[in-house]
Amino acid sequence: KENLSSKLSVELEGEKGKQSEGNVRLYRTGCFLLITICLVLLLVVMILGVKREHLQPWVTVKTNYSWLDYDCNTKAVEKAIFLMIGIYILGFSPFFPDLGCQRCSDGWLTYGRSCFYLSTYRLTWDESVNNCTSRGGSLAVITSQEVQVFLTEKETQYYWIGLRKRESTWAWVNGTVLQKSYWQEKPQSQDCGILSGKNPPEKNWITASCQSNTYFICQVMF
Repeated sequence: KENLSSKLSVELEGEKGKQSEGNVRLYRTGCFLLITICLVLLLVVMILGVKREHLQPWVTVKTNYSWLDYDCNTKAVEKAIFLMIGIYILGFSPFFPDLGCQRCSDGWLTYGRSCFYLSTYRLTWDESVNNCTSRGGSLAVITSQEVQVFLTEKETQYYWIGLRKRESTWAWVNGTVLQKSYWQEKPQSQDCGILSGKNPPEKNWITASCQSNTYFICQVMF
């Protein structure tokens, strides 16, 4: 009965994952439309500037001041448009994780170019991989210190991350070999990696049997 209940729970979470994936796509579409509007406005300003250059120059001082005002206003509009575009572009950068429009579904955390989901129930490592796949993503791949700190500060639980040892080599679920690590101590004989929110981010990775049940972190990139 317990196994059946667990499978049913996983199936239900899979359905929620599909809905989350659809919401992420909706957010992406909204961002694309906003950026498109900014580009159209910029194009309009550029066209107005070209037309202005082809008009005959005014000869009165008053007119010259009018042109000066127009030029300053135009530049102000251009700066505003570039700023809007820059905000949405920088929203993809880990240095500005909270800028740009909301791209992640409810219950997910936004950082840089990714959405992160911290589970509230425990699964084995392989089950966690399947669960994250059903949500349109994968177990978290930590390739920067900023992401490492961000995830560590969110909770104080133990979480599976997308790190596993295969043939004595530690690699991420996306196939890349581990470069920068944050092991609490030298990896033991177990084959799967866990992030411990209970310890400082500099050293909070531990190993565990892949058959152990613990929380997990999913990641969806956009």
